[in-house]
Amino acid sequence: MAKSDELRIDPQQLADAWQRTLPRTMNVSDRCDVKRDEADDKALRVTIHSAGHQMYEFDFKVTYVDSREVKVELVDVEKDNVTVDERTDIIQQLIHDYQRHLHECAQALQQLTHA
Repeated sequence: MAKSDELRIDPQQLADAWQRTLPRTMNVSDRCDVKRDEADDKALRVTIHSAGHQMYEFDFKVTYVDSREVKVELVDVEKDNVTVDERTDIIQQLIHDYQRHLHECAQALQQLTHA
């Protein structure tokens, strides 16, 4: 039996829509790059460059569970191209904030993904 609520959108169109929409849900000074996941048509790779003196880069994998719900996984946190310990309080707070922004972006795109 096929799932009736599957994601049905071209992966590149989805990545482009996220690239346009995600900056609107994030802090103005942060930057993001969104790319399709070449190995999974239902997933995106998102890198968020945090603003300020910290200069952290957060890599996330955003996978569509269905046409409305996303699963957000932290892949890596780097500073100056070196992986850092993501268990510190400040990084955990940033991770939580960015995960919320990613879920907000998914909600903003539901008209597109749940067509």
